[in-house]
Amino acid sequence: MPFKIIRNDITRVKADAIVNTANPEPRVASGTDAAIYKAAGADELLAERKKIGRIAPGEAAVTSAFQLPAKYIIHTVGPAWIDGQHGEFDILKSCYRKSLLLADQLGCESIAFPLIAAGIHGFPKDQALEIALPVIREHLEDSDLRVILVVFGRGAYQIAAGLTEQIEAYIDENYVSVQTPEEYGEPLEKLSEARRGRMLWEEPQFIGNVTGDAASDEMAAPPESPDEEAEEAIPFADAKAARSIAPKKKKLSLEDVVNNLGESFQAKLFRMIDERGMSDPEVYKRANVDRKLFSKIRCSEDYIPKKKTIVALAIALRLNLDDTKDLLASAGLMLTNNSKADVIVCFCIENGIYDIFEVNALLFKYQQPILG
Repeated sequence: MPFKIIRNDITRVKADAIVNTANPEPRVASGTDAAIYKAAGADELLAERKKIGRIAPGEAAVTSAFQLPAKYIIHTVGPAWIDGQHGEFDILKSCYRKSLLLADQLGCESIAFPLIAAGIHGFPKDQALEIALPVIREHLEDSDLRVILVVFGRGAYQIAAGLTEQIEAYIDENYVSVQTPEEYGEPLEKLSEARRGRMLWEEPQFIGNVTGDAASDEMAAPPESPDEEAEEAIPFADAKAARSIAPKKKKLSLEDVVNNLGESFQAKLFRMIDERGMSDPEVYKRANVDRKLFSKIRCSEDYIPKKKTIVALAIALRLNLDDTKDLLASAGLMLTNNSKADVIVCFCIENGIYDIFEVNALLFKYQQPILG
C-alpha cells in the first residue's frame, strides 16, 4: 500500500530511504539520531555527514546508509518546540515535504519516517501527527512512493484528545467484546493478535451488523403478507378452503435463482465510481490501495479483494453507512458490532471522516489492522 503505519525500530525497517531527525551540526545527537548512527556505523556516517556541514531547520540532505537495510539516509532537522508561535509548524511541514521530494529525486520506491520532532525536540505528539499526515497525503497524489511512518512504541503515537474521547465512547456503546463460547467459540480477546486480525479483515463474518439489530427483532417482525395475518382469524375449515382456491406461487427452480443473482461486486463498485465522476487514480490513491491491486479488481471480474480493501474503497468514495454495507454485501461480507475495527470504521463514516490516513491513524491507535 502507498502509506502505512508500523510499530518498529526504524533502524530495522527495510526501505530505500530512512529519514533521520538530525542535529543541525555534523555531530551525533541523541534519540533517533544516535540510534541511526549506531546502526549504520557511527564513524563512517559521521565522516560523510561532516562533508555536508550545517543543515538548517526544515532542510534535508542525503548520505549513504552504510550498514542500515536501506540505500540512503535522509537527514532533516526538525523544529525544537517552544510554544507553537515560533514557526515550528512550518518547519515541520518542510521536513516532510523536502524529504519526500528528495526521495523522489533519488529514484527511491520507499521511504521510512520517524514521527519527526516528537521525541527529544518536544513537539506535541498529536500535533506532530496532524502535520505529517496531510503533507504525506498531498505528496502521494502525484507520486508512487511508498511511505512508512514508524513509531517505536504506542506511547509515542497519539491522536487528538477530543477525538479519542469520542471514539472510545462510540466503541463502548457499540462494541460487543465478550461473546458466548457456545455460540461464537473462543472469545475474541483471547485469540492471538494475528488470528484476530484475520477474522476482522479477511474472512466473511455473518454474525450481525453494526447497528446492533437483534435476532429478537427479526422474530418479532410482522407477517410477511396480509394473507397470513388474515388466516389467523379464519376458522380452520374455511382457511383450508381458502387455500385451495388461492393462486399458488410459482416455485423457482435452482436455475431461476442462479440466473437472477444481484449486482456483482465489480459492477456495483465501478457503477458507484462512475456515478461520482471519479477517475481510477483518484479512487485508488484516496483508498491507499496499490495501483496494481486496483487494476486487478478492474480487470478480473471474479476477483474479490479482502474486506479491508473494500472498506478502504468505500472510504475513498465517501459512501454512507448503508452504501458501504451494500458494497460489502455484494462481496459476501459485512460490518459487525463484535469487531472493534468495524466499529471504528462506522464511527468514521458516521462522523464524516473520509481521509484514509486519519482513519488508519485511529485504527492503529486501537491496535487494529489499517485499511488499504
